[in-house]
Amino acid sequence: MSRRGHAKDQGKHSKNGAGKVPEMRSAHGSHGANGANGANGANGANGAKRWRLSPADAHEWVSFEDPTEARTWRFDVTFLLSHWECIYGNGCQGVLTAPAPELAQGCCSYGAHMTGDEDVARVKAAAKTLTDDQWQFAEQGRRGGVARRGTAGVTVTRLVEDACIFLNRPGFPGGPGCALHRAALERGEKPMDLKPDVCWQLPLRREDTVHPDASVTSVVGEWDRVHWGQGGEEFAWWCTEAPEAFRGGTPVWRQMQDELCAMVGPAVFALLAPYLEVREASGALLPHPTVRQRG
Repeated sequence: MSRRGHAKDQGKHSKNGAGKVPEMRSAHGSHGANGANGANGANGANGAKRWRLSPADAHEWVSFEDPTEARTWRFDVTFLLSHWECIYGNGCQGVLTAPAPELAQGCCSYGAHMTGDEDVARVKAAAKTLTDDQWQFAEQGRRGGVARRGTAGVTVTRLVEDACIFLNRPGFPGGPGCALHRAALERGEKPMDLKPDVCWQLPLRREDTVHPDASVTSVVGEWDRVHWGQGGEEFAWWCTEAPEAFRGGTPVWRQMQDELCAMVGPAVFALLAPYLEVREASGALLPHPTVRQRG
């Protein structure tokens, strides 16, 4: 999984933070809604009609201040409450310039851009624990290493046969897919403990903006093709734009609870979760644009 072309905006950083949040401030964003009584929130047919008046790309957001530091948290409620799910191996078209489901590369065609030394060290250590049965390119990885220096000095996982070195290809006895992910599941561990940060976070994305007064705004939402930079414009397909990826049985914030908690810290998650539960139960949700535009 790659962050090829990821925007390097000045004053923006990717690092986790945590804080105790006693209450939710009034929501704001494309469509603000606090509880079930948002500007466009309504049950039944009237609610559906109102949503159709929304801008095609509208999202509902909630924001609140962190009482322990000068930080504002902002969450994409629309995506977190959506029923997106990863459909790798079940309809995923990949991120090449033409649909290529037969290659089973998913979003692993360009290598994973590491977030820092800790990320690199964890992945290298995990690679040493993989067996030949788990990893198709174990020999290449052990001989030449699993990482390389990419553009702007960023460390990236090596490419082998035009995709990430950890990606097992169709025809491999163990089946296609990430060797690190497979190893974690076989051991009863969490894939996020072995995989590069960007790989276990996707399609969630956190971006921290540091303001001139040293305060920080941390935004947590979906990873869209625009976040891949100029290269993302070339993708023939991207999962958060595909309606077939929004048919899961569990909202994103529940199915990716471990990942979300790791990205924002347990204290922040513990206060975000009840808010999402209330919104989820309200029946007055703004559908995700991918679903709404095709509804």
